[in-house]
Amino acid sequence: MLITLTCSAPHAPEVGYLLGKNPASVFARPFSAGTVHVFYPEVADDRVTIALLVEIDPVGLVRGPAALARLDQYVNDRPYVASSLTSVAVNTAFGSAMAGRATKEHIERLDERMCWQVSLPALACDGGVDLITRIFAPLGYTVATTRLPLDPAFPGWGEADLYSVHLEGEQTVQRVLGHLYVLLPVLDNSKHYYVGADEADKLLAHGGAWLAAHPERELIARRYLRYQRPLVQSALARLAESDPALAPDAALADAAAAATDGDTPAPPDPIEAALGLHEQRLNAVLVAVREIGATSLADLGCGEGKLLARALDEPALARIFGMDVSTQALARARRALHFDTLPPARRARIEVAQGSLLYRDRRLEGFDAAALVEVVEHLDTPRLRAMERVVFQYARPRRVIVTTPNREYNVRWPAIGAERLRHRDHRFEWTRAECQAWAERVAATYGYRAARQELGPVDPTLGAPSQLIIFDRLDDSTTPTPAPEQASE
Repeated sequence: MLITLTCSAPHAPEVGYLLGKNPASVFARPFSAGTVHVFYPEVADDRVTIALLVEIDPVGLVRGPAALARLDQYVNDRPYVASSLTSVAVNTAFGSAMAGRATKEHIERLDERMCWQVSLPALACDGGVDLITRIFAPLGYTVATTRLPLDPAFPGWGEADLYSVHLEGEQTVQRVLGHLYVLLPVLDNSKHYYVGADEADKLLAHGGAWLAAHPERELIARRYLRYQRPLVQSALARLAESDPALAPDAALADAAAAATDGDTPAPPDPIEAALGLHEQRLNAVLVAVREIGATSLADLGCGEGKLLARALDEPALARIFGMDVSTQALARARRALHFDTLPPARRARIEVAQGSLLYRDRRLEGFDAAALVEVVEHLDTPRLRAMERVVFQYARPRRVIVTTPNREYNVRWPAIGAERLRHRDHRFEWTRAECQAWAERVAATYGYRAARQELGPVDPTLGAPSQLIIFDRLDDSTTPTPAPEQASE
C-alpha cells in the first residue's frame, strides 16, 4: 500500500525535520502487521513528496495477536488498501511529528499551514464518495475521487468499495498526519485489533484539536470506536468538556453513540449545539433545588453523573444520592467523580448505587428534592405509571424536578422533523399540552402542585426545545390515596 504526501512551501526540505525523516535516506521499520518504509521521490526547494509504503505480512496477520481466525484473513485486500493497518503504519513512521515534536531550530514551523496534496491510490470505504467528502471536506480539503472496479480485467464484474482519493488543502504537518491516522479506519469502518478504552484516548489525542468542530464528529467517533456505546459517549462528553459551546444535547449525543449509520438521523444543525441544552437543564435543576433550601438531593437516572458533580459543589447539599439502572453508566459516573479519591468530607456526602424506578426503594425516601433529567420519555406507559408511584407516592420528596423534550420544537431541526423522535430509545415525546395534562394528573393523584416552564430559547409558535416541570408536595393531610397498582414493594 502506497500513500504520497506532497508539500509545497518555502524551504520545503525542512519538512523532513518536522517529520523526523531525512530526505536523503530511506526509513524502514517493522510494525505489528508488516514493515513501513518512508522515502522522498521528489525534493526541491519549494516542494517535497513523501512516500509511505506499507508492506503487509498476510501470514503474520493470521498468526499474530490481531488474527480473527477466519478464512478471509488469508485472501483479502488488506495488504493493498488504506485501512486501519495503514493508520498504525502512519503512527509507526511519524509518531514524533504526530505528537508535535521537532528540532529546536524548526519547531516554529509546526504551526505553519502548508499546501498539501495527499494521494490515496486505494482507499477502503463502505460509505462511498458521499462519506469520503463529508469526512474530509469540512477539514479544508478539496476532494477528488474515482471508484475502482472490482477487477480491471473484467469490467462486467462491477465496482468495489475501493476509491482512488486525492486531497488538497492547507494544513499543518501534525494535522494532516492526524487526519490520516484517525480517518482511514473511520472510512474503512473496520479495525483489525481490539478496541478498548485506550482507543478513545488515541482518538482525542490525535483528533481532539479538530474533531470537536467537525460536523460529523459523532459519526467519526462511532466508527472509530467500533460502535462501543460507552466509549463513544465518553469520547463525545470529553470533546464537549474541551469546548462547551459545541456540547450537544445529552439525549442526542446518546442517540448518536448508540446508532449505526443507517438507522438514526444525523444530529440537528448547530442549533442544538449552540443552545447547550443539557447545561441549561442542569442549571435549571440546581436553581429549583436552591429555591426550597434543600439539603438533600436524589438524582434518579443519574447517567454519567454530571448533575452529581455539580451537586457536590453545592455546600448546602449534605446528602446526595445518584441512582441508575445501568451499571456501565454508574461506572462512568464514579470515574468522572473520581469517586475513590474524593476527599473524605465530600465522599461522605454522596452515594451512587444501582436501582430501578419501577420498584419501591426505601433508599429514595426522605429527600428534600429529586431530579429526573430526561428520564420519563424513556418509559412506556406501564413503566411510567410505576415510576409515578415509586417517586410520588412512596419516596415523596418535597420537590420533584422533571425535564423532558418538547416534541413541537423538533421541526426546527430538519434531521428530525415533525414525525421523528430525538432519541431511538424514546417511547414518546410530549407536546406542551400533553406535558401539562400529565403534570396535572400526577399532581392531583399524589398530592402535589405542578408548574410547567419553558426551558431554552422560546419560539413564539413552537415553545422552547425542553420542558421543565416542578412538583411541590402539599400537606400530607390532603394527599389522596391512589389505587394499588404497578409498583412492587
